[in-house]
Amino acid sequence: MGNVINIESYTPDVPTIVTIGTFDGVHMGHQKIVKRLIKTAKQDGLRSVILTFFPHPRMVLQTDTNIKLINTIDERREILETLGLDYLIIQKFTPEFSRLSAEDFVKQILVDKLRAKKVIIGYDHRFGRNRNASIEDMKAFGDVYGFEVEEISAQDIDDVAVSSTKIRKALNAGDIAKVNAFLGYKFMLTGIVVKGKGLGRQFEFPTANIHIEEPYKLIPKYGAYVVMTTINGEKLYGMMNIGMNPTVQGDKETIEVHFFNFNDDIYNHKIKVSILHRLRDEQKFESIDDLKTQLLKDKEIALAYIAKHCI
Repeated sequence: MGNVINIESYTPDVPTIVTIGTFDGVHMGHQKIVKRLIKTAKQDGLRSVILTFFPHPRMVLQTDTNIKLINTIDERREILETLGLDYLIIQKFTPEFSRLSAEDFVKQILVDKLRAKKVIIGYDHRFGRNRNASIEDMKAFGDVYGFEVEEISAQDIDDVAVSSTKIRKALNAGDIAKVNAFLGYKFMLTGIVVKGKGLGRQFEFPTANIHIEEPYKLIPKYGAYVVMTTINGEKLYGMMNIGMNPTVQGDKETIEVHFFNFNDDIYNHKIKVSILHRLRDEQKFESIDDLKTQLLKDKEIALAYIAKHCI
């Protein structure tokens, strides 16, 4: 896939079929739309394009919103790549861009820049300044500028809208089984391994502390999870704790992963951790010994889960 971070660097050399949206999560509902886009592109001899916006429009237009997203922009790109999309084109969303009229958006972006011959959008899609244009307007512009508009039905839209909200709710509730079922892949956290307090090493559970740079990334409910990552081509399993470390008087949120059978130095490495299963809520223990006893139990349950479901 040709990944274009900035629409300015895209060369409009071939006609395209375009769909427009945030596609946060790239979940099963989104995947259905993307597969339809790719299939139609192949049938009609067009390039398949998703036009998305970053930052999220609500981050720009509602500065007080504390919006959290299922994917970082890089994670979204990676997932879309696996589906076989030709281009993910990212339009930087700014206050100036938000003021573009519907016709200017269609003419400058869809027609001149992307050479769209077909646009697939939802029946309830709104676009242009103040989101005042509808799919009927898009069809009228299509007649003027020579592109076809294909409508995504209410039923398909409901799949998409409901799932994104449900996934965020399930993440906040720690229901990772539901999250992964909706996504059609394992929910991931991507971050840099940074130095922690080194407390885990003292009781034989050394951990990699993960720092996630994107403040908008949605972090699941505090607790312990079974996880998997790939380092140097090798699949590694482990358990992760998200929370405040109340047993050792932690004062800030941490994401710590203890990998089984692994001791290499991976400080400053960027790693992607896939969450497989939730073990338990975060707990405050009476002593370090009690915490260690629980970690040994967690490890036993985690290894049994991995043996049954992953190996």
